[in-house]
Amino acid sequence: MKTDSLWYKNAIFYEVHLRSFCDSNGDGKGDLPGLTSKLDYLQELGVDCLWLLPMFPSPLKDDGYDIADYHHIHPDYGTVEDFERLVSEAHARGMRVIADLVLNHTSDLHPWFVESRKSKDSPYRDYYVWSDSDRKYKEARIIFLDTESSNWTLDPATNQYYWHRFYSSQPDLNYDNPVVADTMIDVLRFWMDKGIDGFRADAVPYLFEREGTNCENLPETHDYLKRVRRVLNEEYPEAILLGEANQWPWDLRPYFGGDEADPTVPGNEFHMAFHFPVMPRIFKALALGDATDVIDIMHKTPAIPHNSQWCVFLRNHDELTLEMVTPEDRELMWKLYAPHPRMPLNLGIRRRLAPLLDNDRRKIELANSILFTLPGAPIIYYGDEIGMGDNIFLFDRNGVRTPMQWTAEPGAGFSTAEPWASLIDDAEYGYQKINVAAQQNDPASLFNTMKHFVSVRKATPVLGWGACDFMPLTNKAVLAYLRHTEREAVLAVHNLTGRPQTVQFDLSEFAGRVPVDLLGRRDSLPEISTVPYGINLEPFDYLWLKVS
Repeated sequence: MKTDSLWYKNAIFYEVHLRSFCDSNGDGKGDLPGLTSKLDYLQELGVDCLWLLPMFPSPLKDDGYDIADYHHIHPDYGTVEDFERLVSEAHARGMRVIADLVLNHTSDLHPWFVESRKSKDSPYRDYYVWSDSDRKYKEARIIFLDTESSNWTLDPATNQYYWHRFYSSQPDLNYDNPVVADTMIDVLRFWMDKGIDGFRADAVPYLFEREGTNCENLPETHDYLKRVRRVLNEEYPEAILLGEANQWPWDLRPYFGGDEADPTVPGNEFHMAFHFPVMPRIFKALALGDATDVIDIMHKTPAIPHNSQWCVFLRNHDELTLEMVTPEDRELMWKLYAPHPRMPLNLGIRRRLAPLLDNDRRKIELANSILFTLPGAPIIYYGDEIGMGDNIFLFDRNGVRTPMQWTAEPGAGFSTAEPWASLIDDAEYGYQKINVAAQQNDPASLFNTMKHFVSVRKATPVLGWGACDFMPLTNKAVLAYLRHTEREAVLAVHNLTGRPQTVQFDLSEFAGRVPVDLLGRRDSLPEISTVPYGINLEPFDYLWLKVS
């Protein structure tokens, strides 16, 4: 595989829910050998990096984010040797692999916590955060308000409280204990030595606690993450850390490190971080036909170091989160996108991309066009490349984690057994109609359109590396921006409405050049001059125009 320490800047990521992707042994659950058997498919799509959801031993009270053992693979998914084979086979195809790693907390069934709660004198007691009172750190918000009434839970055995930012079955680790801090870095080393290419670090803002603060984004947290980055830089220079922190962009900026006043200073914390707030604003823009909020949040997004990158996404394994919108917009989004009482969940919406967009191919393509041209590396959620549906009646978020639909055969090509979660089996999204095999054989399918997006994006580095200038338009129905470096410029244009639109751009700096439609949707375009350049757009139209 080609060596490149900045490979992630223009990479296409693909998020895989192992349990739902492909079952190799007929037990109804997806596994590592099953995923390995589908690497050729992912290579055909053009994926650069697989992101695996939690794969470690776990009681699965939180879909694997409650880790009970950091050094093995959940038996449903296979073995460490299966994982090493997956990584080796992925590398042979030019793909990298990152995995979820939960730094903040463990399962209450982890041996460390089992020992910790036995006695105040246990050598593992200080692996976790204990208190005689449940009034400490009272300024820290409760994240799961629908299930937890406090961040503290009383342990009857020792009559003390333990600290948890998430479920009470997920006690927080104590990073003020240097043994814990060292041990978790050794966990990273263990998996890096197995060949993995990095980690998506879960729930990173909460690693430390300090009285009088909200216990988020503390200086101690940044100091520790910089230490982790140093280990990776020195020992595994092509590995990445992708930070999961549902925060505003200006609160996320410190997680990249470097110098906030000078983006030319290299970042020394996370290589990448999710840009959460732009995602719901894309959906709002499509619903209202108004680009204003997307442009506003991107204008408020600070510059990041040249060796850093955002990760952008439309959907993932969780609900479509509405934490980073106003209360008024949250109510509006629920009204627009969650009309059934089963659709809202927590502060979000549990639906997949295609159902959210009315299974309207034009809207699905338009949303992905925005995703692929905004600053950041795009993430495709498994199944969205074929327009899979969801099942809002399944427990929690399982409705957006249903088995991958490979074929129209019984079991959808996922498993020969009864799958762990019900297959989608309705007239609109059922596996008999929506499946990989059918779409691979149809040149006009969503899969082949997404494959084309991926190919063009990868061949157009300015979309990964370039600056982004939003075009000043009085027509709010059109979202347009110039992605550019000193040597290359691409104009991305999107009609957010179901009505034709006409727009004019000042492209005089490119006078004398003839734009090229990178996606091949327009055969010929007029030459640019010093007068405003007019473009007619069909409903939900989109263009990627190379203008330099």
